[in-house]
Amino acid sequence: MAASTLPRATGSFGSFLGLRRMRYVSRRRLFMAMFGAPAIVYVIAIAVWPIAQGMWFSLFEYNLLRPQRTEFIGLENYARLLSDPTAIRAILNTFLFTIAAVAIEFMLGLGIALLLWRDDAFNRIVLALVLVPLSITPLAVGLIFNALLQAEFGILGYFLANVHVTAPGGLFSTAAGAMTALITIDVWQWTPLMALILLAGLKALPGDVIEAASVDGATAGQRLSHVVLPLLLPAIFLALILRTMDAFRVFDSVFVTTKGGPGDSTYVLMFYAVKEGLEFFNIGYASAISNLMLLCIAGFAVLFIIFVRRADAQTNT
Repeated sequence: MAASTLPRATGSFGSFLGLRRMRYVSRRRLFMAMFGAPAIVYVIAIAVWPIAQGMWFSLFEYNLLRPQRTEFIGLENYARLLSDPTAIRAILNTFLFTIAAVAIEFMLGLGIALLLWRDDAFNRIVLALVLVPLSITPLAVGLIFNALLQAEFGILGYFLANVHVTAPGGLFSTAAGAMTALITIDVWQWTPLMALILLAGLKALPGDVIEAASVDGATAGQRLSHVVLPLLLPAIFLALILRTMDAFRVFDSVFVTTKGGPGDSTYVLMFYAVKEGLEFFNIGYASAISNLMLLCIAGFAVLFIIFVRRADAQTNT
């Protein structure tokens, strides 16, 4: 008897919610929305809300040491960014670091991916070894290179200083040397990621198209420039946008090696934001710096999308 009343009870509950009067498509959309609701709530709580809160804080003169003096100042924090010499230096350093590191990583990663394109036992072993730097946390990588490059006791730093390749104080003692060291650290750790993404794109390329180009008499260079690279554009876009977003917010290696020095020659936006927020407790100004970083990353993404679409349109015409 209980079993016979269950369908009627379920039907009554469905009728109460109005589900039986909904079309199948509407019910399916409702089900998918409810299925994805927990993920949406999580993203809003973890990502959207902190960003919105940071945008709100950037409109205030808000310091945790003087919370009672919080005052709405509009866009003054952003105007201060444009007149702050340290902030301007941090912006230029961040762009220099990002462009140089990502460009070198792309060229090296593409070369490694092309060398490992053929699927054999030797290449699989080499690929496993190449991916080792990705298993080390950025903070640990920074500490390792800091120990290696110190002129007083570092194996590499002591040797480079003694053969006069670097200044007597080592790479970290000059602005150019310190920036070079930071770029080198990033390239060493993240080139394997670039190579892995590009290698996955190469593996997915249609072999018959490349073979047809070879049969038609195209040289290796012509096949690479006219066939492989145009077909590889989606993977190139993914690799560049992921690395650009990550490189633009570099912090770990700067924090454990140069700490922004010498002077402010290696200040980057993320380091400057953390310093303002967690050392000086200037939450309003730190939020403005963080929002500037988000705007720049979004700008990079738009530029990459425009470039890929134009290249794809030229390829398909």
